[in-house]
Order: sequence, then C-alpha cells, then structure tokens
Amino acid sequence: MTSSPSTHGTARRLAAQAAVEEATHPAETTRSQAETQARLQVLIESRAIWCAIGGALIGLGLGFFVFGEHRPPLAGEESIQVYGSIIGGVTAGLGFLLGFSLNTRLANIWLGQRPRIRQVMDTLALLVVHSSIAVMVSLGLFRVFQEAFIGLTVDYIAGAVLLAIVGGTSGYFSFNSGARINAFTLSTLLALFTASGVLVSMIFAENPFWWHVMFSELGTGQAGLTSFWTFNTTLVVSGTIITTLTAFITRDLEIWSEHITTRREERLEQRQAEGRRRNGRPALGHRLRAAVSRHISRPRIGMLRTVMIGMGVSLAGVGLVPISLHHDLHVLFTAGFGLAFLILLIGMPYLLPGFPRTFYLVSYLAAAAVVFAGALWEPIGYYNLTSLELIGAAVLFSWMVVFIRNIAALVAQLKGPAL
Repeated sequence: MTSSPSTHGTARRLAAQAAVEEATHPAETTRSQAETQARLQVLIESRAIWCAIGGALIGLGLGFFVFGEHRPPLAGEESIQVYGSIIGGVTAGLGFLLGFSLNTRLANIWLGQRPRIRQVMDTLALLVVHSSIAVMVSLGLFRVFQEAFIGLTVDYIAGAVLLAIVGGTSGYFSFNSGARINAFTLSTLLALFTASGVLVSMIFAENPFWWHVMFSELGTGQAGLTSFWTFNTTLVVSGTIITTLTAFITRDLEIWSEHITTRREERLEQRQAEGRRRNGRPALGHRLRAAVSRHISRPRIGMLRTVMIGMGVSLAGVGLVPISLHHDLHVLFTAGFGLAFLILLIGMPYLLPGFPRTFYLVSYLAAAAVVFAGALWEPIGYYNLTSLELIGAAVLFSWMVVFIRNIAALVAQLKGPAL
C-alpha cells in the first residue's frame, strides 16, 4: 500500500483545512469549504487507487509463491478461497487504517478529541468489521463459483491474478470506506457485518436444529467452536460499532439542535419584546409559556446518546456472556437491549422535538411491530424465539436507516447550497 509523497502532504493539508472550515461553519457550507472538500475527495480517490495497486501486488506475489507447484481449486483446502480470504482480510484492514487515520481523523477533528480508549476501541472494531467483511465475501464467492464449476482448477498464473483482484478490490473499497465514513455508511457496515457474521455462524453450526431454540444457541459450545467464536465476536464488535455510530449521530444532531434552538430563542425573545412594548415588561403568562416552550422543544441529545450507548453495551454483553456461561446475566443483557430500543422508539417525540412528524409515526409503527411480534411469540405461541429475534433485527436496522437518513436531510437543509 503506497502513495505519492506529494499527494500524501497535499491530502493532509486539505483535510486539515476542511476540518478547520467545518468547525468554523458547522451548520453551513461556504464556497471555500465546498471547494476544499471537492479537492479532498479527488485526492482520496487517487490514494484509493494506490491502495488498490498495492493490494493487487500483495495478492499477486502471494499467488506466485503458494500456487507455484500445483493447480489450486476455487474452494476447499489449499484453494484460492483460503488464500483469497487471507489476502482480502489483510488488504482490507490496511486500506481501512490508511483511509481512516490519514483522512477521516484529519477531516473530523472531533473524533480525535474523544478519550484515547474510545479511539482505540473504535479503530479496532472498525478494523475487524472491514477485514471480516472482506474475508466472508471471499469465502462465500469462491464457494459459490466452485459449486457452479464443479471440479475446476486453475494454473498458478490465473490463481495469482484472482488473488490480485481480491487484494486490489479489498484495498480500494476499504480505503474509501475509512476515508469517507459517516453515520449512513457506518450503519450499512454494521448491518452487513452483523448479518454476515450470524450467517457464517449458522453455516458452521454443528447442531442443525439450533433454530428450534433461539439465536443465542449459536453462541454456545454445542454449536461448535467456529460458530461459537464467530457469533459471540460478531455481537461484541457490533455492540462497539453501535457506540461509534452514536458518536456520529449525536455530532450531526448537535449541529441541528444548536440551529433550531437559536431560532426558537430568537422567536421567544421577539414575543417578549412585543410584550414589553405593550405592557412595559413581559407578562407572567408570557414568561411561563416561554419556560414551558423551552423545556418541551429542547432536543435531549444527551439522553439519546445514553440510550443508544446502552443498546451497544447490552449487545456486546450478550456476546461476552453466552447463555451457556450465565443464563440469567445473558437474558438481562438481551432484555436491556430490547428495552433500550423500545425507549428509543416510543420516546422520539420527547427526545428529539422538531423532527418530521412522519418519522415519529414510523417510530411508533416500529414499536408496535416489535410489541406485536413479541405477542405472537408469547403468549400466542405462533412461532419460536428465533423468529422473534429475526423480526426484531429487521425492524432495528430498517428504523436505523430511516433515522440516519432523516438526520442527514435535516443537516443538509441547514447547510444549504454553497455560497
């Protein structure tokens, strides 16, 4: 993974300039800021190409080294699938680290201002996510192609080229992901990683009837060593990613909250000024209404952050404490996650007054869907706990996407077009 020294210095300078401009004008996009961001995006793309070239060279070199004396199959032992997953994981991890550290942290100063332990945890969790996705995609694709071309083997040149493609693709997309990471892309990564990890756990489960019980059965020793570690690691990393996602979400919400709070204060002061002109001083009723209005209309981002962090910690706790290790504590973490999610759904109008009313409707419908799905499990007994967990996960990720898109739309509305 190499890059031009001049490009490296220019990227750092542009990223730092963009960060300063964003900090100075967080709720608007100036012409200078738009131009700086545009130049930075071009340089990010150039560096991503260098990462792709570096990843391809790594894959090519490994392919010539390991496939020199035999014809490898697409999947199976000593196959392109095995070495492709290794190359994909390594190049994806390196590409992400370069993109995240050399670009995103410079363009988003607030990320580097958090406690060091949070920065390390977030970086490690995101590194695992990007590498794991590359590994699982490589394992799955080559397995599918081997099933489609039964008995196919390739020579060492074709094998090396395939590894080069895996390395180049993984490096390119992971660098771009790290360099341009935001709340929406992070939520997409979270959904993809969680679904992939659970799917791999299902495939490698030694007990084919695990679904007769619940998903947590995949995290027990009876499911097999591979399923056990994959499932629990997926939950722990996903919980950490939720806390990281919370930082991005609350950052955008703070920009939105500051803007709408300032506008409301201006309107309240204008009304009080009119009251003073008529009566000499604001009437008691005006002061009381102003106080109530401030309380009701103030976004409670701190409470939202606490609830979402609680969701992340609870999900990580589900993975850290498998049901076979401590049943009651595992159930407590699971119930904590579900309760936090319901509080988030039902409490949206109180936590974030000023959001579009249609989003409140979506939140209430999501809460009703979760409650109804729970009733179908107990006491109705229509399906088992595994079905309830699948429905809950679908509702969670669907609502999260809608939530983040609404935040992005509100912030974009504040910033408006460049001057």
